[in-house]
Amino acid sequence: MKRQIQFEFLYQVAALAIAIAVVHLAYIALIRPEAAAIAEATAARIAAGDTSAQAQSIYVILKDYEQEACVVLMLWAMAIMGLKARESLAERKLLDEDLIHVSEGTSILPEDTREYVRSIEALPEESRDCLLPRALTTALQRFASTRNIQDVSEAVRSVCDRESDRLDSELSMVRYISWAIPSIGFIGTVRGIGDALSQAYKAVEGDIAGVPASLGVAFNSTFVALVISIILMFLMHQLQLLQERLVLEVQNHADRRLIRHLQVRDA
Repeated sequence: MKRQIQFEFLYQVAALAIAIAVVHLAYIALIRPEAAAIAEATAARIAAGDTSAQAQSIYVILKDYEQEACVVLMLWAMAIMGLKARESLAERKLLDEDLIHVSEGTSILPEDTREYVRSIEALPEESRDCLLPRALTTALQRFASTRNIQDVSEAVRSVCDRESDRLDSELSMVRYISWAIPSIGFIGTVRGIGDALSQAYKAVEGDIAGVPASLGVAFNSTFVALVISIILMFLMHQLQLLQERLVLEVQNHADRRLIRHLQVRDA
């Protein structure tokens, strides 16, 4: 478990660094040069007397620093959710394996649990740390010590509840990012409106070119942040659904493949 925590920390740091490098390179090489070229072409068109409306370009919408930060955070959150989804899908594969081979009609007595525990302990360490092997091991050990089937059922439920809480807590960083992205968009809105107000005296003198540009920063940053936030929230809810289904399927698997075969001999 400690090794897993260290891996996830290094993964998140590396994912953030890669996201920053890739996005910033894209902004330097493509987005900001294209936005500057579009701005120059628009200024030349207006100077020539063409005041017709022009379609908004995606480069202009994305060109500011707030949008760049939002895109970086989006890619970082997606990388974290991708790792969590991969782990959940890998654990789901164990549900198709016969970790405890119990034929139909066979009963498991408290004296038999050690043999079944050994078969689970023979799994690779990475697999033993998954939810299903842990739940089955806990159930078998509880049955051997208490000889009470109800206690076994409660033990499995307790393991699954703790796992559900752990999975939920590990999404706290993604929730923070989902909250931070609209906040960054609002920062861009405040910055753009502030710039527009600081150029109000130029508008009074007849030079209104700077005001629309500043207002564009304000509205574009909010627009991009809200769109990204909607996408991230959708992906996060899909990930939560995947994790919740995993926990429920593990509980059902333990009931079908183990608990219903348990039996205690009358003294």
